[in-house]
Amino acid sequence: MGDGGQRSRWEYWWVALRFSLLLCFGEQVSAQIRYSIPEEVKEGSVVGNVAKDLGLDVSTLVERRFRIVSGSGSEEALFQVNQNNGVLYVHKNIDREGICNSKVACVIDLKIVVENPLEVHYVGLEITDVNDHSPSFSEKNLHIEIAENKPPGARFELQPARDLDVGINSIGSYKLNQNEHFDLELRDSGEGDKIPFLVLQKALDREQKTKHVLLLTAFDGGNPPRSGTLNITVTVLDLNDNQPVCSQDVYSVTLQENSDIGRFVVRINATDADHGSNGVIEYTLGRNLKRRVHDIFQLDSITGEIKVKGPVDFEENEVYSINVQASDKGQPPLTTDCRVIVKIQDVNDNRPQIEVTSLSNTVSEDSKPGTPPLSTFKTLSVQISDVNDNRPEFSQNPFELYLVENNAGVSANGSAEGVEEIPRNVNAGHLVTKVRAYDADIGYNGWLLFSLQEVTDHSLFALDRYTGQIRTLRSFTETDEAAHKLVILVKDNGNVSLSATATVIINAVEPKEAFAASDVKSAVKDEEENRTTFYLIITLGSVSALFLISIIVLIVMQCSKPTEYSSKYLQDANYDGTLCHSIQYRSGDKRYMLVGPRMSIGSTIVPGSNGNTLVLPEHRSRASGEDCVYVSF
Repeated sequence: MGDGGQRSRWEYWWVALRFSLLLCFGEQVSAQIRYSIPEEVKEGSVVGNVAKDLGLDVSTLVERRFRIVSGSGSEEALFQVNQNNGVLYVHKNIDREGICNSKVACVIDLKIVVENPLEVHYVGLEITDVNDHSPSFSEKNLHIEIAENKPPGARFELQPARDLDVGINSIGSYKLNQNEHFDLELRDSGEGDKIPFLVLQKALDREQKTKHVLLLTAFDGGNPPRSGTLNITVTVLDLNDNQPVCSQDVYSVTLQENSDIGRFVVRINATDADHGSNGVIEYTLGRNLKRRVHDIFQLDSITGEIKVKGPVDFEENEVYSINVQASDKGQPPLTTDCRVIVKIQDVNDNRPQIEVTSLSNTVSEDSKPGTPPLSTFKTLSVQISDVNDNRPEFSQNPFELYLVENNAGVSANGSAEGVEEIPRNVNAGHLVTKVRAYDADIGYNGWLLFSLQEVTDHSLFALDRYTGQIRTLRSFTETDEAAHKLVILVKDNGNVSLSATATVIINAVEPKEAFAASDVKSAVKDEEENRTTFYLIITLGSVSALFLISIIVLIVMQCSKPTEYSSKYLQDANYDGTLCHSIQYRSGDKRYMLVGPRMSIGSTIVPGSNGNTLVLPEHRSRASGEDCVYVSF
């Protein structure tokens, strides 16, 4: 029993160690085995016996949950494994061009997992190309204008053919039909493609022949080879002896990915020494550019400015090489080529991704707490979605309207509340009012539709189900009723639709009645405005009166202060006495204020020159026995 427990612990630690190493270094392990399979094979075709090649026991594949857990993006669904025999087979049709575009090596990496114990194996699947595409040109016909004074040896760039196949099945060669004036030359584009050039071998004579028709054929390297053709028409024209010249042969700029549409990239500047139409420059993109470049960048043919046209992604392509052709408008036009190198600057716009290889497992009921001790964490975001729990509501219910002749109709953007006046003799389609409703929900739960649930006369009014506008279907007649009742039903588009109703009452009245109703509303409104104005006038008057009184009091107090003093000295007969009035001393002017019931306002005691005598200003004569003052210092 002791040996069995010790062995179980060793097995447990060994599995934990292997699992940890797989988590840490699993992404760095290259494919253990590699298979090769051509594209376009039938579904169910066997790729190989993975279990046998990996050395796994076929009898335990089901128990160990032998499966594919991940592939390179969506390629996982292209292949499946059979748990009964360990065979890897094709599950869906394989299109190499759709998976790897124009890559020379197309390899799909699969991750195969078995459990108990956990093992992760890496399998590489190389998809070989099949010659299933023919070379093709972006245009079937090409028109070229060449001046008759062009010297032999002049070269004219042609559009290269495109073949979705790669390797030996891609474009292999070009052939030009036999003629006496032109030959074909191929140049390397620097990206592995060949660019055909039309070379003038013999001088042209417009008087002898004005047009030359050529046929360019492109062949791939398949067996048997496929081909595509381009019809070339050369028109011989007269003189334009100066060609445009670019200020730079190569323009190099840097552009951040995710740049806004319309953002300026670079401006091409070319000049031509000719005058008139022969010196007017027109810019075009080169003919050998990939379609993706046309989708991302646009060139202004007049100014030569290149701007962003589509989304720029660093992960898709880091550098774009753009050939720009500057042509004048002479007869024939002369051209020059310059190149723009756009380097895409990466920004942090991609989130890290977490890959989970184990789906589930079982634990025995007698397992000890904490078994297994390994754990992982993942954050799940829960987005609260709206449910249709709010009914639509009308802004007013019921609606009561007055239809009056000889008045203008309401606006389509207005809200039909209160009295609406429209001519009684209106034509069909006249806007009567607009019913408004709202719903607190969002999305389809808040999308409202209006309908007429009940109407007095179906031939007179119609309701727009989206806007809530009520319009007339015909003109009013003498036999039409004066009052019309419309019951409006509004409902949302939730899974369980909620609804509400409102009643619209339309009264057709004569002009006098309408004017009377309008006068009543105007009188009530004027009375409310007059009452408000009266309260405002009273408040303003009170504030003004208080302000005026405050100003007057301040002026009187300032005027009552004495400006001159006739001093009366008080003898210092008793130096130990006290004042029978309180004294307020204000520093700075050497005066004392006597405050008492019999002292006049502004009475002041001024210290004498000897320092121990107070001077009392003589404002009034003091009666005997009044206001005795004793001061001691």
